[in-house]
Amino acid sequence: MEKDTAYLSNYNEYISFKYGDREIRFKGPYSLVKIDKVISWDKGYLVVNSYYSHNSAPEEDYIDLIPILDKLYIDPETFLEPIKKVEVHYV
Repeated sequence: MEKDTAYLSNYNEYISFKYGDREIRFKGPYSLVKIDKVISWDKGYLVVNSYYSHNSAPEEDYIDLIPILDKLYIDPETFLEPIKKVEVHYV
């Protein structure tokens, strides 16, 4: 695993964002089946392709990590600064 890469995945409607030794999990849409691909990453803002139970085609979706990090008392600027890319990774 690369030092400048974070990893995104989901289990049912729970989304996991992992960077280094930190993993942040948060609830996504109830109909989320799978995050398929990261389209873009911009300092805490993700655009992804996801599959949902109500549609067999992938849909573009958006995740803003900054308010999530704020609520967890994690400084977004410090935490996100070293991340240069985000990849979908399922174990």
